[in-house]
Amino acid sequence: MNPQPPAPTCVRHPNRPTGLACTRCGRPSCAECLRPAAVGQHCVDCLRAEQRNVAPVRTVSGAAAPRTSAPYVTYALIAINVVIYAITAAQAKSLMDNQLGSALFFDWVLYAPAVADGEWWRVIGSGFLHYGPIHLLLNMFALYVVGRDAELVLGRLRYPAVYLVSLLGGSAGVMLLAQNSLTAGASGAVYGLFGAITIILLRLRQNPNQMLIIIGINVFISLSLPGISLWGHLGGLAAGTLVTLGILFLPAWLRVRTPQAARTVGWIAVALVAIAALGLVVVGAITSTA
Repeated sequence: MNPQPPAPTCVRHPNRPTGLACTRCGRPSCAECLRPAAVGQHCVDCLRAEQRNVAPVRTVSGAAAPRTSAPYVTYALIAINVVIYAITAAQAKSLMDNQLGSALFFDWVLYAPAVADGEWWRVIGSGFLHYGPIHLLLNMFALYVVGRDAELVLGRLRYPAVYLVSLLGGSAGVMLLAQNSLTAGASGAVYGLFGAITIILLRLRQNPNQMLIIIGINVFISLSLPGISLWGHLGGLAAGTLVTLGILFLPAWLRVRTPQAARTVGWIAVALVAIAALGLVVVGAITSTA
């Protein structure tokens, strides 16, 4: 009697005899290394190779479509604002008057002469401060409403870039046109997201009238009520609108042909708007000391 040949073993687990094989590559594989397929079963190595060859799904901004709809970056931005508010409230020993007696608030609030003296961190830091809990809650609610949709379309890299450039634009407006004010709040960045959502709707060929009405109402409130930073709002709105326009429309206007080149053009647009906003901040610092 002839001896039976040894049973084949799994290519990934040589110590496991198996009678199964991948229907794609034909290699013997154990049950742990096989996955059901439309026809037969494929080994994990074939599945990985197939996934590498499939182009990722991307949004209109060129960002990879997220695997989950949870707006994690928006949650992180809200958390940062809340934590900083808690620090200022603890320093001031007051939940309602957190700006009084808080060293952090005093050091970060946007004041053009202080920026001109070299305290440049105020340009960004002031965007994470708030005057009282109502100011914080209104801005965080608006950030959640518009931020979650902007994050899904722009992606988790472009979205915070648009947010920060909008914040810079708001600070630039204050530095140029409200130099004697003590300005704080995320509203400049939020207004930038208002502009971003409007551009996104246009790119998706959706009606932007609802966002335009919301922007108009908020600008009217900024004009009507004292103590609201009109120039900070308008500066953020302009920056957010321009940078999103550059991300979503500039590649098509320049007739860029490849997705990689389109993404590069978008990032160049982000950089140019950020540089322009920083330039206006510098101009504001110079004129504040003149």
